[in-house]
Amino acid sequence: MTGVGFEDWARLAGDSPTSRTEWAAVVGSWTEPHRRYHDLAHLAAVLGVVDRLAGHAADPAAVRLAAWYHDVAYDPQRDDNEQVSAARAGIGLLGLVEPATVAEVERLVLLTAGHDPADGDANGAVLCDADLAVLAAPPEAYAGYASAVREEYGHLSDADFTSGRIAVLEHLLALPTLYRTPEVAAAWTPRARANLTAELTLLRGRASS
Repeated sequence: MTGVGFEDWARLAGDSPTSRTEWAAVVGSWTEPHRRYHDLAHLAAVLGVVDRLAGHAADPAAVRLAAWYHDVAYDPQRDDNEQVSAARAGIGLLGLVEPATVAEVERLVLLTAGHDPADGDANGAVLCDADLAVLAAPPEAYAGYASAVREEYGHLSDADFTSGRIAVLEHLLALPTLYRTPEVAAAWTPRARANLTAELTLLRGRASS
C-alpha cells in the first residue's frame, strides 16, 4: 500500500534491524482483524494528507511519525487508546530518533483524543486536520466511514452505540475550529459540518423513536 512501506518508514526512523522490526510490529497492529475503519488504509490516507500539509508543520518528520502511531493501539472496548498509542510510540522509537522527537510524537498522538490543538500548534494542526479529513469526504464516502466505525463497535447495542456516537459528533461540532490549516479549512469545514450534522440528525431521530 502506498506510503506505508518500509522505505517510507525508514526515511523517518532509519534503516536498521531494530527499525525494520518496529515497522513490522506497527504495521501488524494496523492490520488487526477487528479494524474496519482504523486500519492500514486509514493510516495511508492520514499520511497522504500530512504530506500535502507538511509545509505548514514546524517538524514534518515528527508529525509523520505521530501519524504512524496515532491509532497503533485501537481497542473499541477501551477508552485510553491514545494514551496507550503514545506510550507505544515512546517505547518503539527509543534509539531510532532523537529523544526530543520521541517526546513530540507522544504529545501529538495524545492530541488526537480531542482534536483540539492550541492556537499556534502547527504540528498539532496538521496531524489533527489529517486525522479528521474523512469528515469532509463526499457523502457516500462519509457514510462508508460511519458504517465501518459502527462495525468496529459491534459489541455495543444500537442504543449504547447511538448515545456514544452522538456524544462524539456533538464534541466535533462544538470545536471552535474543526480544521486549523488554512489550506484546507475553507474548503473542508462546510462539507464536514454538513456530514456531521446529517449523521447527528439521523442518530437523534433513532434515539427518540
